Amino acid sequence: MKKLIFQISILFFVTNLLAQNFQVNKIEPPNWWSGMKWNKVELMVYGNNLKDADVSVKGEDIKLQKVNNAESPNYLFLDLLIGENANPQNVEITFKKDGIEIIKEYEIREREFAKESHKGFDENDIIYLIFPDRFSDGDTTNNFLFNQKEEFAFRDLNGRHGGDIQGMINKLDYIKSLGFTAVWSTPVLENNMYMSYHGYAATDFYKVDPRQGTNELYKNFVKEAQSRGIKVIYDHVANHAGINHSWTSDLPFSDWYNNSVENHHTTRHNKIAYLDIHGDSESSDYTTNGWFTSYMPDLNQRNPFLANYIIQNSIWWVEFTGIDGIREDTYPYNYQPFMAEWAKALLNEYPNFNIVGEVWKGVPAFLAKYQGDSFFPTAFNSNTPSITDFALRDAFVHYLDGSKGIHDIYETIAQDFVYSNPNKLVTFIDNHDIDRGLYAADTNYAKFKIALQILLTTRGIPSLFYGTEIGLAGGGHHGKIREAFPGGFPFSKQDAFADEGRTKEQKEIYNFTKKIIDLRNSYSALRTGRMIQFPPYDNFYIYFREDAENTLMIVINNNADEKEVDLSHVKHRLVKYSKSKSLLNGNVLSLGENPSLKMSGVSGEIFLLKSIK
Repeated sequence: MKKLIFQISILFFVTNLLAQNFQVNKIEPPNWWSGMKWNKVELMVYGNNLKDADVSVKGEDIKLQKVNNAESPNYLFLDLLIGENANPQNVEITFKKDGIEIIKEYEIREREFAKESHKGFDENDIIYLIFPDRFSDGDTTNNFLFNQKEEFAFRDLNGRHGGDIQGMINKLDYIKSLGFTAVWSTPVLENNMYMSYHGYAATDFYKVDPRQGTNELYKNFVKEAQSRGIKVIYDHVANHAGINHSWTSDLPFSDWYNNSVENHHTTRHNKIAYLDIHGDSESSDYTTNGWFTSYMPDLNQRNPFLANYIIQNSIWWVEFTGIDGIREDTYPYNYQPFMAEWAKALLNEYPNFNIVGEVWKGVPAFLAKYQGDSFFPTAFNSNTPSITDFALRDAFVHYLDGSKGIHDIYETIAQDFVYSNPNKLVTFIDNHDIDRGLYAADTNYAKFKIALQILLTTRGIPSLFYGTEIGLAGGGHHGKIREAFPGGFPFSKQDAFADEGRTKEQKEIYNFTKKIIDLRNSYSALRTGRMIQFPPYDNFYIYFREDAENTLMIVINNNADEKEVDLSHVKHRLVKYSKSKSLLNGNVLSLGENPSLKMSGVSGEIFLLKSIK
């Protein structure tokens, strides 16, 4: 009898303990909206001892279709259908287990933005790329918030410097005054990592890092930018998380990550393997399934619950903030069939939206196959409208460092036939991951200005890295590439945001950059016009941009000395014009039977051509 009583007591104790451990801690996404095309929402529920819990919902035109257990007992996945006629409301979700009842309210919000208001970005835009921690410190009170994982001191090359979202808001007028029409900020999500300023190893996909600000502050940044006519591009990472994400210590499913924390490989970064028709599947699988680094677990997008999580996370940030586009990080490392579905879902929800995939490879044909509607045979359409033009970037750098000449730029653009739409390529000279252009040029301002002129007058969507306009020239280390913008921080010794605070050299490059940007914004032909280029001859590179409104001739003299330009090979294009106007450096183009032009060494010019009336 005593033994039976003891056993009953133990059973009661265990049952009571399990009941006490039954908890619901968090639900993601944190809310959803009525009137969405994506109306079957997968709710990821975090807690303790959730397995086999009884779940019910109470809401108008809201239906719980299915409750899915995870392999871990500490998660549930709820399939929630939000009906077409559902109004904004608080849905009551009840969780029951072992006599314990937990009620959570889940908010269905009214949409703030019309689906058409997410405007996308295209060749009419010029993008300003910001690395927030190194751009401007608008709130010094968040500089030293505790992160026990941090390994680098404040202002170390790999440490935080204090830049934040408020700093970006404070400098929107500066960005606007330069003529930029879009801003791309590297990620601002929580990164409780050993090198937290970096931003690309999220430890919470729904929370802005408190050292950057808050979710609401980022939303306000979008609002303030758009009120100035500046679009906002969100930097998204579908490929990996940070090792310190809570998932790592308790995976919902054993295949949530590709391989395990204890047994995984890092990718070989062989980005061409997936497209190699002669390649072995092991090569592409090794790239797709490998961890980007040992501290960035690779997300297994073949897992249907994780796939939905990533798609919904992207839609949530678009809907919550009102952003106009997404730059997708490490694009070739993802599972490509999933990425095609991800892009399709976003563009289905937001018809004017745009996505640019980061494909770090300098081969046009390779890049082209990742662009949506590719001419090349593929098993699926990537649905990704824009791709980063690393091929043109490589040509710029080879020109700047002297390893190749201006002809390499011409030949790269001449391969545009491989792209479904070369005008949708995002073009650039440098960014946050690679040495700055002026570093490659060994601070040769003349050559750098030529690269800038071509970037801002050729096809594509140009992007400039913050500080390019004042000649920042860091290289050799990521911390030097991402140099603190002078004037953005309490420790700054000068204020290069203001004209009076710039050095002579900074003024020179700033004024040149602004002038070219103003020309691009003033003449639609430089943005969307047809491009006609000629092979460089005698170290002169000539091309035209023309539309129904205007024709412009761009001339680059890459010779070291002043020289007469041989125009014989373009004469047939000039015969119908009687007047020309220099828009850049005041050179005189004489038209007529024998057109002539003399230009200084290592310089460029833009001419507006006018027809005989």
